[in-house]
Amino acid sequence: VEVNCSQPDQPRLLAALSPAFDMSAIRPVENQKTYTNVSVYFTLYGILGVWWKNEFISWDPVQCGTDKISLPKEKFWIPDIVINEFMEENKAPSVPYVYLFNDGTVRDSFPVRVVSSCNLIIYTFPFDIQNCSLTFNSYIYYVDDHMLEGWNLITEFSKEVMTTMGEWELVDITAKKLVNDDIRVRRRATMYVVNLLLPSCFLITVDLFSFLLPAESTDRSSFKMTLILGYTVFLLIMNNLLPVTGNTIPLINVFFSLCLALMVASLLETILITNLLSNSADFSPVPRWIRILVLNFLGCLVLAAEMKSDKRIKGTGGSAEEEEAVTELKSLSRVLQAIRCEVEQQQNGKQSSEEWIQVGFIIDRLLFGLYIAFISVSFITIIIVWIKSYKQ
Repeated sequence: VEVNCSQPDQPRLLAALSPAFDMSAIRPVENQKTYTNVSVYFTLYGILGVWWKNEFISWDPVQCGTDKISLPKEKFWIPDIVINEFMEENKAPSVPYVYLFNDGTVRDSFPVRVVSSCNLIIYTFPFDIQNCSLTFNSYIYYVDDHMLEGWNLITEFSKEVMTTMGEWELVDITAKKLVNDDIRVRRRATMYVVNLLLPSCFLITVDLFSFLLPAESTDRSSFKMTLILGYTVFLLIMNNLLPVTGNTIPLINVFFSLCLALMVASLLETILITNLLSNSADFSPVPRWIRILVLNFLGCLVLAAEMKSDKRIKGTGGSAEEEEAVTELKSLSRVLQAIRCEVEQQQNGKQSSEEWIQVGFIIDRLLFGLYIAFISVSFITIIIVWIKSYKQ
């Protein structure tokens, strides 16, 4: 219906539009078999925009002096557009006005506070990208009555109007044909890297360098126990930053468990080596298979063969000298013969103790190398998984 204005001003235009306001209860089409195109755009800033064509209204902008006018909503037919994923009532302020354009297009933009449900996949936390969907439809009207259409420039416009996004960064918004907007957001990982990952890496590095402490003293084991206690307290304090576990265990939880397990394994290794070195004099002679496996094979593997050779030469020299002295005094008396037997027994025990100490040093160096290799492989694997997920 063409609206004629007597004067090019808004009061005359409003008076000319009055007959169309009486038909606000019906859908604005001349033929009820014709569907109304309702365009929906959603800006990730809390704004829902809807526009449609009112076939009852049109005017000449030159004759009426304007191409648009703001009018109350109750004077028009409004489509009942709802969001299926609503979990709470919309508490955003209402906007009582719409814009009416000279070709009959009605634009209704109003703020929406959406509290919706979203299936979060937190396996790659904090380098995760989440996909949340918002579905727009009508409860009253069928597809034959109106056709919903999306807007393709949602992502660019949303990034322009959003001044802060807190923990999340908007990746894109994909509008599908059935007005289903897939919102992809990426978590800002800087805070979690600084507060969670870096301290864990620092503590693992300190635990690694603790192998430089003397293995025969108890200082190393005490230091490692302090590290484990400190790391446990750190995890308890930072527990609120971790996501609630859902269907999958986050990879960062695996990372923390791995760090704690490495520290505990390092402490157990230190306890074993310290006990071996401190009580070596009480052990029986080193079995032949341990001497071949550890002193010969593993000693060469960890570059400890030279140290082993020096120790054995020293022990052998002392035994030869005492053997010569005992031979010269052999005829003195039965008492000296008993002294000779006791000296030989002590010398054999000393050589056995030195061999056990040598075994302890070789095993300590071997486990230190395995510790470095396992840390490197584990951390590289976790980092690769995080990088792949972050680039998706």
